[in-house]
This record gives sequence, C-alpha cells and structure tokens, in this order.
Amino acid sequence: MTTIKKGLRAVAVLEASKGIVSLLVAFGVHTLAGHNLHHLAELIVSRLHLNPASHLPSVFIDAASGLTGTEILFFTFGAVVYSIIRLVEAYGLWRSQVWTEWFALVSGAIYIPFELYEIIFRTSLLSIGAFIINIMIVGYMAYVIFDKKKSSYNLEP
Repeated sequence: MTTIKKGLRAVAVLEASKGIVSLLVAFGVHTLAGHNLHHLAELIVSRLHLNPASHLPSVFIDAASGLTGTEILFFTFGAVVYSIIRLVEAYGLWRSQVWTEWFALVSGAIYIPFELYEIIFRTSLLSIGAFIINIMIVGYMAYVIFDKKKSSYNLEP
C-alpha cells in the first residue's frame, strides 16, 4: 500500500470517527427529548464534579434548560445529516475517490477562519489542537491532489 493511500485511510478513519460521534450525539439528544433537560444537565455537571456556578457549567445548564422539542428535533436532524456527510466522505477517502479528496480539502479549509477566530479570541488547548489537526489534513489533501495532477502530467507523452 502506498504512503498516500495510508494517509488517505488515516483521514478516512478520522472522518468516520467524527461521523459516528455525531450520530451518537444525535441519538442521545433525540432520546433525551421530553425529559427534564435542566435536571439532566445538573446531574451531568455534578457527576463530572464541576461547580454549577462557574461559567461553562452554568452556560451548559442554561442551554439545556431552554431547548424546546422543535429545537431538539432540528438539532438531531442536523447531526444526522452531518454524520451521513462525514461517513460518505470517509468511505470515498478509503477508496481513494478523487471527488472526496477535493471535498475533504474544501470542507476542512472552510473551518480555518472560524478556528483562527477561536484561537484569537478564546484560546484553549482544544482550539489550538483542532486548528493544527485541520491544517495538517488540509495541507495533506492539497498535497495528494496536486501530486496526482503532477503525476498525470508527467505520464503524458
């Protein structure tokens, strides 16, 4: 197996992981519909031994409390669509399909300005890590695409 194919498969595994996590979140949120979300959010915060009065846990509790059934349904639908897109992308990358290479390049590049904004205004290890991983994937996908183009030009007589 070539190095490029191994790299594409690594990106495919990452994309499939994102798709599976998104699907699990969608099912989890859908399952919670109709429950007392405020109580569940408080329970999660206490199980994680977080202070419910501090900023992030209180934002989480407030957000969970304000969700309506329609919003939960909309969120669930969005998560399922996102999951399907990521799983289709993973399948295409695993099979080295050119269109998914371009899709991975563009879909990764779209996030770069938002990730830079996060780093500038709300620096955290998570935002920096996500940015670095995304830059590596976008750079790798650009390398794969342009290497294939270069190789196809060199093969023509």
